Amino acid sequence: MNRNHIWSTNLRFNLDKEMQRKAWEYLQTMDRQVFKSYSQVIAVAVVDFFVRYYRKQDDPYLETREREERFVSQIVAAVQAAMEKSLPVFLAGCMTGAGQVTQPQNHESIPPKAEDAEPEPDIDWNFLGE
Repeated sequence: MNRNHIWSTNLRFNLDKEMQRKAWEYLQTMDRQVFKSYSQVIAVAVVDFFVRYYRKQDDPYLETREREERFVSQIVAAVQAAMEKSLPVFLAGCMTGAGQVTQPQNHESIPPKAEDAEPEPDIDWNFLGE
């Protein structure tokens, strides 16, 4: 490792300031299996912060679109979960009823066949030329 490529700096945290206290607490409780050192986690945080900062400078609606995209993703996930839950029951019902033809229970909605129909008593049917 070339020593010319390593720079040292000091950090200090004022624990009376909420954001600095939270940063210090995160550093104290970070998962050492994921983050091997303070340097690594601070480098990740600084890069992430500035990438996001400059993207927002170029695109002021970035956060709004990201919130909308998260909201749409939540809706899609909820619909998928509901479909996964109800679709098998629906398809099973379709499969068991596929070979059956059912007659509607309300016979008034079925028009009578022409040969079964009786003529209306109030209509003068003589115009048909019997």
